[in-house]
Amino acid sequence: MKTMKFRKYLSEMILRGEKTTTWRLFDDKDITKGDRVTFMVKETLDPFATAILTDVRETTLGELTEEDWAGHERFETEQEMYDTYMRYYDRPVDAGTAVKIIRFEIESIHQDLTYSID
Repeated sequence: MKTMKFRKYLSEMILRGEKTTTWRLFDDKDITKGDRVTFMVKETLDPFATAILTDVRETTLGELTEEDWAGHERFETEQEMYDTYMRYYDRPVDAGTAVKIIRFEIESIHQDLTYSID
């Protein structure tokens, strides 16, 4: 099964139902609609949920639409967004960088969580 890693604060947003979309740059997993994926906390590698990818489409960071932002955390500026993804991927990121917009539905939550979402 494919896996996707999320920072702890993002995994908490997912478990609260606040985050239903993720963006992935430089996709090395061939992520496609219909995939069943294990979500993991990046810092601990603990699995926290299993999800079904309900929609996957590709665009560039400079061509994101308001619809692409639905279910995704916001950045204060475009530069903050680029800087965040440069830190995540340790590669240059700009308006021309390809991004996969991935919508998902949680199928199951793993009960062995090491933190509370309260």
